[in-house]
Amino acid sequence: MFGEKALELVRELHRMSDGQLPAFNEDGVRQVLQETEALFEQNQADVNEAKVDGRSELIPTIKLRHCCLLRNQRCLSAYLYDRLLRIRALRWEYAAVVFSVQKVFGFVHEKSGKRKGLDITQDTRPPKSLYIQVRCVKDHGELEIDDGTVILLKRNSQHFLPRWKCEQLIRQGVLEHVVS
Repeated sequence: MFGEKALELVRELHRMSDGQLPAFNEDGVRQVLQETEALFEQNQADVNEAKVDGRSELIPTIKLRHCCLLRNQRCLSAYLYDRLLRIRALRWEYAAVVFSVQKVFGFVHEKSGKRKGLDITQDTRPPKSLYIQVRCVKDHGELEIDDGTVILLKRNSQHFLPRWKCEQLIRQGVLEHVVS
């Protein structure tokens, strides 16, 4: 009681190294939430009693429970936020492996063959921006962007385009990335 379970959740993550993600401690989180609910209900009862009966000796107890509620809240938020950061880091590190396994087993279905956004099988680190500046090396014709805009790719013209639309054309030698 009084925040010990919540602190144990934080300590559990602290004991793990940065590259590891322990299983989500559902029982620990449930116990913290139950303890928080019990402390809140006890506080509500004591606040009502202090108001109605004028028992000011309950105020220190109410304040102590309130501090425990806040501590539970902070510890639970820290636990969840740390897990979020670890999952985000692991996603960029292992997403290509997970994506290829899903594709082999048929978990991923692309509707029209068009992909939108980042290709997590190639991008192992998050890009600095989703758009890049490119220059046409040779005439190519029209290129349709997501919003229906059509761009004419003529030799020596420069454009600011979504990275994923340009990658294939850069590999084909139609476009080159302009680094400023």
